[in-house]
Amino acid sequence: MSENIFYKLRDDIENGIVTGEFEPGERLDETQLAMRFGVSRTPIREALMQLSAIGLVEIRPRRGAVVVDPAPQRVYEMFEVMAELEGMAGALAARRHTEEDSAALLAAHEKCREAVLSEETDRYYYENEIFHRAIYTASHSGFLEEQCTTLHRRLRPYRRLQLRVRNRMKVSFREHGEIVEAILSGNTDGAREGLRSHVAVQGDRFGDLVANLSNRERRSGRLG
Repeated sequence: MSENIFYKLRDDIENGIVTGEFEPGERLDETQLAMRFGVSRTPIREALMQLSAIGLVEIRPRRGAVVVDPAPQRVYEMFEVMAELEGMAGALAARRHTEEDSAALLAAHEKCREAVLSEETDRYYYENEIFHRAIYTASHSGFLEEQCTTLHRRLRPYRRLQLRVRNRMKVSFREHGEIVEAILSGNTDGAREGLRSHVAVQGDRFGDLVANLSNRERRSGRLG
């Protein structure tokens, strides 16, 4: 199985969890999933292990993988922390970036532009990951890069889900442009605030995220 096909398999299961197709507490049977997606149990098992690592499923003795409740308040708190970490990375990148860092950031930004033009949200998401990693690298703080990468990975399904909100991909790319300009010009405050607001989910954006988290939550109206 190619890497791209595996990622699509994992993302399809991931999407099923965050949109409520697979409900909290539901057991994800490897055999049934393998039949559904037309693959062997091995990639299913690997996908479930990766989803366990970011907290979407829990691997339990004798039960296997069980869906964890993606409580909106918990997700919101993670976004709060992520916004602060990314803001710090942006400020450090504005002060410390090298010519090599600048080239990597501009190249990643251009790939995001191509993804926007293709109107493929998943493609944009993966180019967006590379864009943010370029900022972490440019911060020249190994520990901060590790923490940002770890939390970014945990928030992956929700960040991907956000991009499906109307016009969010185009807005995200426009924000990228402002962030690139701030970093390359050495504007630490601009880079910090640009990344903070880019990542934070507040107001309507939080409402959109909650509305898309699961059918169950939409029906009940619970915001967490």
